[in-house]
Amino acid sequence: MKTMFKLGAILFSLAFVCSAFAKGPIVGKWKTIDDETKEAKSIVEIFEKDGKYYGKIIELFLKADADQNPTCDECDKDDPRKDQPTLGMEIIQGLQPNGDSYSWGKILDPKNGKTYNCKITREGDTLKMKGSFLFISRTQTWHLVK
Repeated sequence: MKTMFKLGAILFSLAFVCSAFAKGPIVGKWKTIDDETKEAKSIVEIFEKDGKYYGKIIELFLKADADQNPTCDECDKDDPRKDQPTLGMEIIQGLQPNGDSYSWGKILDPKNGKTYNCKITREGDTLKMKGSFLFISRTQTWHLVK
C-alpha cells in the first residue's frame, strides 16, 4: 500500500513537472511580429536576472527606406530610454513567474513610446505577449529563434 502511494506521488509530481515544462521558460531569442502589419519587427533576447525576466532588442528588421538607426523619440521625458537607440534597448522589465505565465512586468513599445503592463504565456515555440494599459490591450505572437 505504501509503495502504491509513493509511486502515485512520484507520477503526480512527474506529471506536474512535465506540464510546467511544456509551457516552458521564456528565456531565449524571440522573433517579434507586429500585431498590425503581421511582419517581423525584431529579435528580442529574454534573460533572467535576480529572479525576474527582462528583454532587449538585439536585431531589427528595417525596410530600406526606414530610419536605419531608430530611437525612442516618443518615450516619456523621464524615461532613461528617451532618445536612445532602439537596437540594444531593454523593452521588457521585471517580469515574474505567475503560474503558467509571467506577469507583473512592463513592456515598452519604442515606436510609440508607450509602456504597458505585460503578461507572457509560452505555448510551444511561441510566446503570447499581452500588453495592457487600463482597458486597452494589445497581443502579439512571438516565435522562438532556433
